[in-house]
Amino acid sequence: MLLKDIRDYQILFLGLFLVLGIGTRDWTLQPELIGVAIATSLATQWILSWLAGKEQVTNLRSALITSLGLSLLLRADHWTTMAIAAVLAIASKFIFQFGDKHFFNPANFGIISALILTPDAWVSPGQWGEEWWYGLLFLGTGGMILQRVGRWDTTAAFLGSYSLLEAIRNLWLGWTWDVYWHRLMSGSLLLFALFMITDPRSIPNSRIGRIVWAICIAGLTFILRNYFFVSTAVFWALFALAPLSILLDGFWLAPRFIWQQKDEEAGVELLTPNSALSTKKVEV
Repeated sequence: MLLKDIRDYQILFLGLFLVLGIGTRDWTLQPELIGVAIATSLATQWILSWLAGKEQVTNLRSALITSLGLSLLLRADHWTTMAIAAVLAIASKFIFQFGDKHFFNPANFGIISALILTPDAWVSPGQWGEEWWYGLLFLGTGGMILQRVGRWDTTAAFLGSYSLLEAIRNLWLGWTWDVYWHRLMSGSLLLFALFMITDPRSIPNSRIGRIVWAICIAGLTFILRNYFFVSTAVFWALFALAPLSILLDGFWLAPRFIWQQKDEEAGVELLTPNSALSTKKVEV
């Protein structure tokens, strides 16, 4: 039976990537830290939803997606670091809101918070290597989700503008094209472009706003990576420019994306880019 909620596919795919990374890339990842990330994210989501007095039954899918994202990207020596990242990731959705919409990507916020606040957190952008079949897997699974969510424009704008900037730099420096492809063929870059920068609940609502926003993130990523030599440039760029989505939503008005429950009796939830004013149940 097909899954009815696209977030179930996200959970399935991210879980698959986690198993695949551990099995084929020999990651030094402790299973107990994955458990800490999942348990802490789910508990924090439930507690904060209860404290906020949400009318709807708390849906834990988004918290599980966040915890899997943290498990895929964040590394730590101690379980407390992963717990801190998970708590702050989920809490950011409740704290940093504007117009009933959170503007920080939760997993990205948790990663940056752990890097700033703890001494043992790190991110390994090259953990997926450069094997072509990883890229095909990410494009296939991410493409299916983006088709349903309708956020291909964001990924295309980010990858297109970043690739163009790297191509111009490559030509300017007179490097061979194998250097160019080496800098682009990164599994972590594709994961970021397909599964993180496209979070429909935290990015600009309008298409033009998403395109402008993605191009700005690509430009800042390019600068941080090539002139400040920041290996985790994509995560810092998204974190720094997340509040820009508020301004872009003000410039270009568009209905806000919601996970709307269409068939309550059957328990089926569908994706609809609808206005928050037209629904009674809105998830955080």
